[in-house]
Amino acid sequence: MAPLDILILSNGPGEVSTWVRPVVKALRQKLPNHHQARISVVLSPCTNASGREAAIVRSYDEVDRVQAASHFYPFLLWGKTADNWDWHSRGVVIFLGGDQLYPVIIGRRLGYATVVYAEWEARWHRWIDYFACMTARIRERVAPTLRSKFTVVGDLMADIHQSAQATATVQSALSLPANTELIGLLPGSKANKLILGVPLALATAEAIWRRRPQTRFVIPVAPHLSLAQLARYGNPSQNPYIDPGQRHPPATHPDRRQTHHDRASAPRGLEVDLWTPFPAYDLLSSAAPASHNGANTAELGALGIPMIVLLPTQKLDAMRAWDGIPGLLANLPLLGSPMAKAINALALRQILREGRLFAWPNLWAGREIVPELIGRLTPNQIAEQALTWLEHPSSTWIAIQHELRSVRGQPGAAIKLADLVLQAVNYQETSPPNPHVSNLSP
Repeated sequence: MAPLDILILSNGPGEVSTWVRPVVKALRQKLPNHHQARISVVLSPCTNASGREAAIVRSYDEVDRVQAASHFYPFLLWGKTADNWDWHSRGVVIFLGGDQLYPVIIGRRLGYATVVYAEWEARWHRWIDYFACMTARIRERVAPTLRSKFTVVGDLMADIHQSAQATATVQSALSLPANTELIGLLPGSKANKLILGVPLALATAEAIWRRRPQTRFVIPVAPHLSLAQLARYGNPSQNPYIDPGQRHPPATHPDRRQTHHDRASAPRGLEVDLWTPFPAYDLLSSAAPASHNGANTAELGALGIPMIVLLPTQKLDAMRAWDGIPGLLANLPLLGSPMAKAINALALRQILREGRLFAWPNLWAGREIVPELIGRLTPNQIAEQALTWLEHPSSTWIAIQHELRSVRGQPGAAIKLADLVLQAVNYQETSPPNPHVSNLSP
């Protein structure tokens, strides 16, 4: 049989680590010979991108070729890759992040079948060949005449789980005594969040640690962020948004002791581990369920990790990540700071009036599963919420864990999606019988 090209379209760090990785592993399980099937990944621009997505995908042994997002549009518009890739006559385009219009255009140009993984919604129903849906709700919203294109495969993120070996590895790496509580701190990955998130996270950690000295804290460091950059956000001499009267560790100093993680030391005895391996799912799954989070709520929710979502507003002029005209006004020279305060104050009043939700798990459920703290937040206020979880786990975070898992799809999606890909190119006709294919719902 002629060799097969499998082209995966993806974009951001979450999609690359939680969608692309399990899918390419499942595909190689079905098609282990690289000459039999060639897997290429083309990345598209993403506002949440770290810049390391291409390098991360290149680290996957299952992938043969990778193109970074900076070369995407010439490929989309004219079909030209940066390295002048050739293409087999038979192939399939798999959408795992970006705009669902992309596989329509690229699939037509290459003459390949198209498969879209639809987490929450499916578009371009008439032009896509197959949809792999996270839940049956997506299929139910489609016209009956088109439902044969839709297969419920489950949740790709649900296949990421904590193993006993992973837990032991994390405990060994951090040198954790048996009775130690580990709390994950996620202050953000971009400047507009780190500038508030780092000092607030460190101050909250100190407030918890003084009440529960058996607690250890760890920050999973974003892949594009150096330890020196992270330390600057906790230093009052370099971060003008740190309140001088706030009791928090004023500086962190990375102290490289091992190859897999570092430790930030601070006054008054508090130490925070800095975890650099990416993605940090094993670490977060091993942590006590009190993650203070400014981003990554989708990944944490899919892993069933309870979190406290923080939207601090005490420094309104620091929040300038708006799109369009508001973003331009908020970043004007001289006038930017007062404009940012005014825009954010108006936005905050509207948010509070409408009771809007921000965390992805809450948006999935249409109600608040994990707490969202909005306003002029204090470290003690956040610490009290976390301490309640730690002191009464059976009635708080365990219940939240169950709710988080209930709003996602079922595990096993990667293998089912791989079966659907083989079905899209009629590959199973000459392959050994595959029990998964016969179980695919139409």
